Parts: sequence; structure tokens; C-alpha cells
Amino acid sequence: MTEGTPRGAGHGRVVVPLVRMRARSRDEPHRQATPLELFFDLCFVVAVAQAGARLVHAMAEGHPGHGVTGYLFVFFAIWWAWVNFTWFASAYDCDDVPYRIATLVQIAGVLVLAAGVPRAFEGADYSVAIVGYLIMRLALTFQWLRAARGETGTARSAAVRYAAGLVVVQLCWVALLLLPGTAWAWGVVPLIAAELAVPAFAERRHETSWHPHHIAERHGLFTIIMLGETIAAATVAVQSALDESAALDELLPIAAGGLLIVFAAFWIYFAVPIHEHLASNRQAFVWGYGHYVILGSAAAIGAGIEVAVEQATHHAHISTLAASLAVTVPTALFMVTVWVVHARHFKQGTAQNLVLPVGALLVLATSFAGHGAVPLAGLVAACTIAAGVYLAAEPRKV
Repeated sequence: MTEGTPRGAGHGRVVVPLVRMRARSRDEPHRQATPLELFFDLCFVVAVAQAGARLVHAMAEGHPGHGVTGYLFVFFAIWWAWVNFTWFASAYDCDDVPYRIATLVQIAGVLVLAAGVPRAFEGADYSVAIVGYLIMRLALTFQWLRAARGETGTARSAAVRYAAGLVVVQLCWVALLLLPGTAWAWGVVPLIAAELAVPAFAERRHETSWHPHHIAERHGLFTIIMLGETIAAATVAVQSALDESAALDELLPIAAGGLLIVFAAFWIYFAVPIHEHLASNRQAFVWGYGHYVILGSAAAIGAGIEVAVEQATHHAHISTLAASLAVTVPTALFMVTVWVVHARHFKQGTAQNLVLPVGALLVLATSFAGHGAVPLAGLVAACTIAAGVYLAAEPRKV
């Protein structure tokens, strides 16, 4: 970045036509999410909503294995494309014209990916989804090549490694798409592993200068978007049931329980200042990769609530237990994963550390409460928050 180019939060900055892309400082004050980053996040909601809707359909039709497998793969593509841009932008956001255009191309890619989600779920046709994914990855490769041109020494080598790793893996996706259908089952997991290995390969001699506070904020904002998507999905499900004159006594407990779960998820995630923990790639990689489960389960809670509503109104071909598990499993996964990669670093003593794991087990236990499972899970989640707040305040009373 050339000297004199505005830095900071990005709000109100003058966009210059072209600058030299150089790494930003990890100690830069007032580093915040930019309007372009927020716009980028919101466009991902379309793809997440498509994946959630197909998961609901598969679960309601009694095909949980197919639905969950498809959801995990599609959400991985969504999450990984978002993660790669987010960490790149934290280190190299220069907000000039080429940078903005490349980011808008990535947004177009996620919309193509979203358009391909129905084909991926219904006919295992991943061609459109992969084309959208490739569009995003090619734009990111261009960004890394720009960074390499602007850097020197080990920083330049890291940027080149990122670009090379992206190109190689994307060529493998294209090859897998062209191979017979049976090759997909054998090739998809190794390619996902290769995707996850690119950052470690690229940064083994040089850590990119991502900003801890900015990264924590970006993940927090995307978590809020996932929880907002959950509320929106649950609202649509309840509204659809009301339009068909479903009984309020069947819907209100599910809606109330789901709302408590979402409120508890928000409280749990934002209870600690995680940027204080992100000191190096060792901590940051584990924390960042763990967000695949955190974000995926947060979005899946909404799908589960939709399934519970459809089962309660006799529109789903599954048992009450299966509908309950559609809510309680992602809720428990969210609680445990937030504890493992996020919250436990700030817990003191055994009691505080046991709150979230025990709460997750109790949420799973509510699955056997019949039609009262979702409201009971909501109450357990709320009690988990209360216990955590009490134990966190207890030392100050001594």
C-alpha cells in the first residue's frame, strides 16, 4: 500500500484507482470491518439459506443421511471461500479499484454457488456449485498474485505459495468433476484436506499479518448473520404453519424454545474477548478451522426448528425424536465447539469449564422429551447461561 493511503476502519475512505498492495500491520489501531466486507458477508446469506432449505427438505422427507452429507459439503464450500477472503482482507485490504472488483467477482461466484445448491442436493450434480466456487477461488488467486507483486522476501514467497496452492487444488476439482461419478466419493475428502492444508503450506516460513481484533470481529459478525438466518428460517416456518391454520399450542412452544436457543448461542459466543487469545497462527488456525462447526451448527439450528415445526404440524415424514434431534444436535455441537476453540481459554477452574459441556449433554438429553423437546432445550440453554454468569461472578464475591 502506498504511503498516504487512508487506513483504519474503512468507513469514509477515498477509493484510489490503484495502489501497491502491501501487508497491513497487526498492531494497526481501530482496525474494523469495512462496508465492502459487510456486503460480502450479507451476500453469503443467499447460499446459506439455500443449503438450509435443502437440509430441511431432506430431513422432513426422512432422508437425514443424504441431507446432512449434502449440507456438510455445500457449507464447507461456502465457509472456506468466506474464510479465505476474510483472512486475506485482514492482511492486505487496500480497497482500491482492482481490489473492489475482485471482491465483487467473488460475490458473483457465491451467487452461482447458491444457484447450484438445489442440483447438488437433489441429483448429486455439483457442477454449477463448483463453477461458482472456482469463480471465487480464481478471484482470490488474483488477489494473492497482486500481494506477491507488492511484497518482497518471505512475504512474497508466502503470497506466491498461496496462489500456487489455490491453482493446483482448483485444477483437481475440475478434474474430479470430469471423472466418472464414482470418483467423487473417493476424491472429495482428499481435496477438502488439500484445501485446508494450503494456508499451512503457504505460511510455513512467513505468517501473513492478519489483525487479531479485526479477525475476531469478522468471525463474530458472520456468526451473528448465521444466527439471524436461523431466526428468519424459524419465522418462515411458523408463519407457513399459521397460514394453514395450525394450532398455536403446537407452534408457540417450539418458537419460544428456538428463540431461547438462539439467544443463548449469541450469549455464549460473545461472552469472551477472543482477540486476546489470537497471538499466532498456532492459536488462530485451530480457532478459525473450528468455526466450520460453529457456523455450520448455528445455521443448522434454524433448519432444525423448521423441521420441528413441520413435524408438529404433520408435514414431515419423521418421528418426533428425529425432529427433536434436528434441533438438539446442532445446538449441542455449537455449545461444545464454542467451548473447545473459543470460550475455555478464559474459564477458571473446573466448575466454569464444565458448564458448556454439561449444558450440551443436557440439551441432547431433552431430545427424548417428545413434543416438549425444543422448549425444554431452550430452557436448558438459558440455565446454562445463568450458571456461567453466576460462576464467573462468584470469585468477585470472595
